[in-house]
Amino acid sequence: EAFESLLRFAENRTSSLFETAYRPMAKEAAEPVKELFTDISLYVLGAETTVESAVLRFFDSLFPLVYSRLINPGITDLSEDYTECLRLTRQDVNPFGHYSKNMVTELSKSLWASRMLSQALNLGIEVINTTEHAALTKECSKALVKMQYCPHCQGLTLIRPCVGYCLNVMRGCLASVSELDAQWREYISTLEYLTNEMAASHDVEIALTGIWNSINEAILHAQLNGPQLSATVSASKLRILWRVKLAGDLNCKFTVLLLNVFFLRYREFINYMKRSRTFYASIAERLCDGDLVMRDSSTCWNGEDVVER
Repeated sequence: EAFESLLRFAENRTSSLFETAYRPMAKEAAEPVKELFTDISLYVLGAETTVESAVLRFFDSLFPLVYSRLINPGITDLSEDYTECLRLTRQDVNPFGHYSKNMVTELSKSLWASRMLSQALNLGIEVINTTEHAALTKECSKALVKMQYCPHCQGLTLIRPCVGYCLNVMRGCLASVSELDAQWREYISTLEYLTNEMAASHDVEIALTGIWNSINEAILHAQLNGPQLSATVSASKLRILWRVKLAGDLNCKFTVLLLNVFFLRYREFINYMKRSRTFYASIAERLCDGDLVMRDSSTCWNGEDVVER
């Protein structure tokens, strides 16, 4: 949820960049911006895609707009063939300089831990779902029936199993599940490592909230090098770039607030997961610590008879 909020904020901020500073192409840029952040989200969720392909595809779509709306504003009819030609030319002309590659590098580095954490969480869910529906053996079923209902045959409907007896039965029933303890502890340690990696460096937040600035710098580079891209560049269009700094300042305080919430969620998450580190090792104790056993009586059922606790 926190990551989705951060992603939406970064997308809205990027959209605002076009609406504020590059109005001639804002409407047409909306779809490429949406696709970029959708691809980023899919990457983090584990889709078979890369950050590089998402970013470069975005700049491929952006170049025809920059060229026809900012560098050559006289172009009114941007046909599909002409647009595709410009898209293919982008890789050779490199109108955005090193900014597109820098954006790939920064996002790839920062989103890797997020992707790994997402995949690890999905794996954990699969493991838990599998063990949740594990079938009981015949021996286990018999032992549970004996523990819970055999006293009833003697008219002892209120007596409950002794703690030690309950533990023996539950440990026998859950022997296969408890074997997951070592792997589960390692899994929790991995989650802790990935979460700390994300929270310690702030890379994810900085990279995502800085996408708008990387795009702005890339467009600025293309405009400033307009003469090399086109002999008819319009110098008057450069004035629009100075509006961007004002838009960035207005979002500064909200960005800090959002990042603080993001880090708080990180800490809450890892603290919660740490408490489950011994889950599979102590599952029998957890089950026998509830209503299954007699806690407030001097007698209990040991599987054969009523005994003193």
